[in-house]
Amino acid sequence: MVQTTMRTASLHCGFRLRWFAFTLPLLLAATASAQPTVPDKRTRKPAALAADGDVSSAMVIDRVVATVNDEIILRSELMMRVAPLAFELSKITDLRERARRQSKLTSQVLSEMINETLVTQAASTAKLSVGAKEVEAAISDLKRQNKLDDEQLKEALRMQGYSMSSYRKDVRSQIVRMRAVNTLVRPKVSITDDDVRAKYDSNARRSALVSEVHLQHILVELPTDHDGAQKKAARDKAADIIARAREGEEFAKLAEEFSDDPATKNTGGDLGWIERGTIATEWEVIVFAMAKGETRGPVSGPRGLHVFHVSELKDSKQDEYETVKEKLRNELYRAELDKQTRLWVDELRKKAHFEIKL
Repeated sequence: MVQTTMRTASLHCGFRLRWFAFTLPLLLAATASAQPTVPDKRTRKPAALAADGDVSSAMVIDRVVATVNDEIILRSELMMRVAPLAFELSKITDLRERARRQSKLTSQVLSEMINETLVTQAASTAKLSVGAKEVEAAISDLKRQNKLDDEQLKEALRMQGYSMSSYRKDVRSQIVRMRAVNTLVRPKVSITDDDVRAKYDSNARRSALVSEVHLQHILVELPTDHDGAQKKAARDKAADIIARAREGEEFAKLAEEFSDDPATKNTGGDLGWIERGTIATEWEVIVFAMAKGETRGPVSGPRGLHVFHVSELKDSKQDEYETVKEKLRNELYRAELDKQTRLWVDELRKKAHFEIKL
């Protein structure tokens, strides 16, 4: 179960960051993916929690790891978010390598938390709010989908370090962020009939349309502030991996040996079956043009360079335009909304005053 959650987390981080997706079922499936809400950040006092290298060992005093305009992010919140993603790191025997990857993961998660805080602040500025009834409706949906009663939900949350009160606050924050996107970003998105027709014609130019691919990947990690020499070394490493795969070496074994993605390397780099419209558009163009057994790369991503391998694929015949036009419109709309959301968050970061104190 944890491995499934890790693969999902890896896919979202590498392909398309979705800060605003509900994580309610994920909380019950494995480890909570959202941080517990705590008292007002401008007035609260630090609490105790575990050290960075091990979220379950020695106790130290809590501290601020980032300031975002007039708000703070505490180390306790950050480590709660890192913990489920860092599970696989415990299997790395090289302590120096484990520490390096822990540091990299922690920085990435903190960056996402800064983005979330900026979006929440933008929602506050726009006077967007969420009522108690909406929060209770979301929690009721969670209980119904997972067939839980009140006591079972409380116990599941307690095992993850949540109280019902803190979890309600966290759910409220998630809904507020989604409302901010719907209110402040969605009006910028427009898909015309010509856009839909062009997409259909592009698909129709191929005799068979690949609908799903069974994808594996190898991540060659790069620091956020990498230089030219580091990028060249990463490209050389990726090129060597691609050459070995094309010469017949098993891709899964190459992933276990060379991948820097702790979420998938122990499963041969397996990302599962990927449907159209579920990954970033620039990656979809590459992945869905690959043949069965083909290896391609390196492809740039937020964490470094990726080498992709398609082990299986599913074809589907092109349906009539009237049958699929709304589906295509939705795919185009989702891709454009993702793009505009990323641009909006980038603008929020440029205008904000934030300081990282890791």
